[in-house]
Amino acid sequence: MLDELRATLADAPVDASHADYVSAIVEHNCLAKPTSATRVLSAQRLSELYALDPDVPIFRIMRSLWRLDEQGQPLLALLVALARDPLLVATAPAVIPLKAGEEFARGPMRQALREAVGSRLNNDTLDKVARNTASSWSQAGHLTGRTFKVRRVVQPTFATVALALFLAYACGTRGEALLDSDWLRAIDCHPSQARALAIDAKRHGLIDLRMAGEVFDLDFDRMDPWKVRR
Repeated sequence: MLDELRATLADAPVDASHADYVSAIVEHNCLAKPTSATRVLSAQRLSELYALDPDVPIFRIMRSLWRLDEQGQPLLALLVALARDPLLVATAPAVIPLKAGEEFARGPMRQALREAVGSRLNNDTLDKVARNTASSWSQAGHLTGRTFKVRRVVQPTFATVALALFLAYACGTRGEALLDSDWLRAIDCHPSQARALAIDAKRHGLIDLRMAGEVFDLDFDRMDPWKVRR
């Protein structure tokens, strides 16, 4: 729902509340939906996927990075969706390991989803979820093509690396292992590139970074607008 997320964030102020975002979708119809029912459903789905709530730290931080990095918006949205949607996470092994130009096969994705949900979804619903998650990876830039999709290498930015490092840190990773986490692999960022972009994020005032010998220490308070205001 990348286009819908962009339209919603563009319509609401940076300091909007969850109620403001819902109002932008349902009352102002910023997504140009034809009926009130589809507007309500869109608000519900966007809230489930991205929170749309400044009380949720990952959304609050993504929102502060969003305006700084238009190029990185698809990957910022992907990282938040991966943090909140277990079905999308389940499909990552069917996409991330593919080499550039390698054809994407729906079979492994469908199997990964089946292993994740067991018998809770029937085959028709599972196929729909597989199509939707493949679309999510396409919107993020990892897959390209219509009838036949192939893997494409995406380009991480300083802001997307800052968010990926934050998520890895929140999951308990510390030290230089932060540069080689699944979160960074999800945005096709190898450790040496992650180090360079982390330094760039520091230059932009997003993170505090200390590297000396075997010490690799990060602080993310600058990236959180609530902590910056204190």
